[in-house]
Amino acid sequence: MKTGRVIRIFSAKDGRKVVLRTPKWEDLDDLLELINSLVEEGAEISKNEKVSREAEIEWLSKTLASLEKNEIFFLVAEVDEKVVGSSDIHPLGGFSKHVGVVGIIIKKGFREIGIGTEVLKTLVEQAQKMGLKILTLSAFATNKRALHIYEKAGFARTGIIPKKHFKDGKYIDEIIMTKVLE
Repeated sequence: MKTGRVIRIFSAKDGRKVVLRTPKWEDLDDLLELINSLVEEGAEISKNEKVSREAEIEWLSKTLASLEKNEIFFLVAEVDEKVVGSSDIHPLGGFSKHVGVVGIIIKKGFREIGIGTEVLKTLVEQAQKMGLKILTLSAFATNKRALHIYEKAGFARTGIIPKKHFKDGKYIDEIIMTKVLE
């Protein structure tokens, strides 16, 4: 898929215009700031150390190449010409090529205004276009906001990895969720 392609435009609950589109090279600094802001916040994501500019350049190069080859689907959420969220679908291979793994992050200050819900809806539509039959994702058991949004989008809890994460001196289970596509 082409980089920078607008997929959907909508108004968030707070009235701000949100553009969902594929990423482009010019998003590098926004994407770096997004991931590092989540690390600084101590958000419930797998990363716990800031990403260097060099690592982000390498990651974005690979991501854009995979997007253009239709190997993955990647979506950013943009508000006021700044990337405030990113999400992706990575199809598996072999006997699991009908399964896609979803990831989604939203910057603090842009949560609970409908962006996550619209992003998930868009990812499900795209997964169907990609011919996927199953979507799966995982979240920290303590991330109640995300778990609620995933359930609202039709994902069901299908597994737990006990004590997968060790954060702030305590173990946290990882919840695995699955959505069977029509």
